[in-house]
Amino acid sequence: MAWGLPSTASLARFCQKLNRLKTLEEPTRETSLRRHLTTLDLTLQGVGGMVGLGLYILTGTVAKWMAGPAVLVSFSVAAVASLLTALCYAEFVVRVPCRGSSYLFTYVFTGELWAFLVGWIVLIQWLIGVAAMARVWSSYLDVIFSYRIRSFTEAHVGIWQVPFLAQYPDFLAAGIILLFLAFVSCGGRVSSWVNHIFSAISLIVILFIIILGFVLAHPHNWSAEEGGFAPFGFSGIMTGAATCFYAFAGFGAIAASSVEARNPKRTVPMALAISVGVVAGAYILVSTVLTLMVPWHNLDPDSALADAFHQQGHSWAAFIVVAGAICAIITLLLNILLFVPRMVCAMSADGLFFQVFACVHPRTQVPVVGILVFGVLMAFLALLLDLEALVQFLSIGIMLELTVLTTSIIILRFRKSPPSSSQGPGSPVGTEQASAPEPGQLRPALRPYLRFLGGCRPGAAVAWSLSVLVASAITLDCVLVFGDSALHLPPWGYTLLLLLSSATFLLSLLVLGAHQQQHRQDTFQVPMVPLTPALSILLNVFLMLHLSYVTWLGFSIWLLIGLVVYFGYGIRHSKENQQERPRLMATHSSLKMVPALQPPSQAPAQEPGHMEEPTSP
Repeated sequence: MAWGLPSTASLARFCQKLNRLKTLEEPTRETSLRRHLTTLDLTLQGVGGMVGLGLYILTGTVAKWMAGPAVLVSFSVAAVASLLTALCYAEFVVRVPCRGSSYLFTYVFTGELWAFLVGWIVLIQWLIGVAAMARVWSSYLDVIFSYRIRSFTEAHVGIWQVPFLAQYPDFLAAGIILLFLAFVSCGGRVSSWVNHIFSAISLIVILFIIILGFVLAHPHNWSAEEGGFAPFGFSGIMTGAATCFYAFAGFGAIAASSVEARNPKRTVPMALAISVGVVAGAYILVSTVLTLMVPWHNLDPDSALADAFHQQGHSWAAFIVVAGAICAIITLLLNILLFVPRMVCAMSADGLFFQVFACVHPRTQVPVVGILVFGVLMAFLALLLDLEALVQFLSIGIMLELTVLTTSIIILRFRKSPPSSSQGPGSPVGTEQASAPEPGQLRPALRPYLRFLGGCRPGAAVAWSLSVLVASAITLDCVLVFGDSALHLPPWGYTLLLLLSSATFLLSLLVLGAHQQQHRQDTFQVPMVPLTPALSILLNVFLMLHLSYVTWLGFSIWLLIGLVVYFGYGIRHSKENQQERPRLMATHSSLKMVPALQPPSQAPAQEPGHMEEPTSP
């Protein structure tokens, strides 16, 4: 056979490999008996997972370099985008009866390649997040010692003037990570009551900051003499919102504990919505008092809150803020140092990553190799990289990860759900699915008006419409962000592209809405699909486009490395691929055995052209 372009069948099989779905094992009876967490418990876990990420890391950096006092608007926009995404996230959490993550949800509902990329994105996101948290904790500790640690390091090591590198190596931040790394490697973990205590302390400290901050506030700091409320303009506010999106990434902590919730259908969505709302309110109020206490251009981005009280002459208040920062970051560091190696271990167990990371210590049940490798990498990043450079890479990963999940909601809603073996014979879901029209079909009432879609097989029109929706959303956002600056479009060209992309987006949205959806009463479902996920996609892409080109360049390089790992290793060693091989070999063998098992009397009845087929290689 001559070498040439691959056949259509080969391309179809290759695409099927990339979109293989993970089959979940049946949940055990033991898991179903441990449902004791209430809405309050899950909300506290969500607040604890979110409050330290933005409050002590992003507030000062965004106010200093991106948005000024308008950082409170940036947090508001990021909160709206996070709430839309959290609603979509809640549907996945409730549907999967185990400790979930974005990687697992994508693997179960979307496909193998997308799951690997999501896991790969989460990996770099948390590596950089831990490094940033360690540097912030180091800076807050330095406030207690009147910046003697920084002065000592600069005097004995010197000051670096290299882009993206810190002015001096932060040995304290690297040492903090290594100390926590040793604790986690020995099997240590943070119990739920410690999480609750630290979350309560963080909320008390936040309340203290807000009350005392308003007492010390000076409205003059928002005046035009100090640069005004939005010194960086609308673009700066949106850049700040894109960066602040990472502040709400911790709501994934609720997914990790949803398996123990009493009534996941009700408690998980409520906990997600309440925790995002509470944290958003805290961020907005804290950023307000921060920029009212101290002019935004005088902030120290590494330890903004403690330094603000220090500049006001209230050193005792700075110590309280440092205590709150330490409590918030301790829990986050320990949980992330446990989560990252376990996620890599799960990817390795699925065959998508190198098997050495699947090794678990027999006594401590800890993935030691993953903890050591990625923990040392986190310490190296915290030692050398500047906090501003770290912050720039935080949000793009979480936004792209959650955008993939949001898109998966549309795919899931218009796809026929497979029969679940976990449903009992009297399950109402099976009865409802049997009587309801098949998802992906055109609604009967609209068939006379949309006859050109009536001939499509179920799901085909939905797939095309979803592709057009995502493409038009990207185009519309590119026109809005770059139409006047980078693209240099004339007014008529800008208006024309804006109208065409908006019309395409709306038409694809209407075509999606004209098709049947899954309607299940046994689980939580995102309201107003496809409108809610479509708005989430539009807003997330809009925010991502406001990030710097350096961020996109570094992120693209990381994605390319991930693609090399997947196509070089993961696609062949995938557990789903190993399970497919015996089935394909059995099918191929049965096809070869059919002619040999035929009775001789049936051979003359076959057409001559068909007799040679079984003997062909």
